[in-house]
Amino acid sequence: MDMLRPVQAIALLPGMATIVIPGVIISSTGAVNPGWSLPSPLNGIPLMAGGFLIGAGLILMIKTITLFTTVGKGTLAPWTPTRKLVLRGAYRHVRNPMISGVFCVLLGEAAFFGSLPLLYWSLAFVLVNAIYIPLFEEPGLQKRFGEAYAQYKKNVPRWVPRFRPWDVTDEDQAGQGGT
Repeated sequence: MDMLRPVQAIALLPGMATIVIPGVIISSTGAVNPGWSLPSPLNGIPLMAGGFLIGAGLILMIKTITLFTTVGKGTLAPWTPTRKLVLRGAYRHVRNPMISGVFCVLLGEAAFFGSLPLLYWSLAFVLVNAIYIPLFEEPGLQKRFGEAYAQYKKNVPRWVPRFRPWDVTDEDQAGQGGT
């Protein structure tokens, strides 16, 4: 696959959500209050929590993007979707780990910068995806991957991760191209 496609998808989707839009929000509102006006040493807690959430979100995003390109043979973008259903890594715990990763980054940015407008943006991001995914993305996945996706959907939750990873059997994998 052309490496430009995943880079474009990253720049246009999670890049816009986690870098461009938060940058515009901060520059237009000026609403930045690192430490949330907490007294020292408590003012370090939001900074550490924000840094942790940003780091965890970035790791999840990188792992997800890697699985999209290597296993799924596509990108995270709807215009170049995966050709194979990805049932590895974080996808064995939750159906939307990319959204979880972006949400972690957004919450981390809100905590780190002490910005209520960034917090509102993170909540708006989740709301938009809570509407878009079941109405548009999941029906498309059902159509593309059939019974394999139906089994996956039945066993792996959309938002709240399973504690134990879903044990994908060889039979389940055979129904969707061996990924």
